[in-house]
Amino acid sequence: MTFVRTRLALDRMARGAVLLVRLRGEEPRRNVPRTATEQGHHVLDQQEEPGGTTRLLIRKG
Repeated sequence: MTFVRTRLALDRMARGAVLLVRLRGEEPRRNVPRTATEQGHHVLDQQEEPGGTTRLLIRKG
């Protein structure tokens, strides 16, 4: 479900725009970056934040 929301946000963006996504849980941390890359987007940065959140920057491809 997390990637569905991410994909909807990416679909509304212009090519080259950057999306900030905050993820919680192990499954989204593995799946969202992998799926974004598979769909032609670029993961610019992935950082762990306090409280168990992961900050992910994705550039729309």
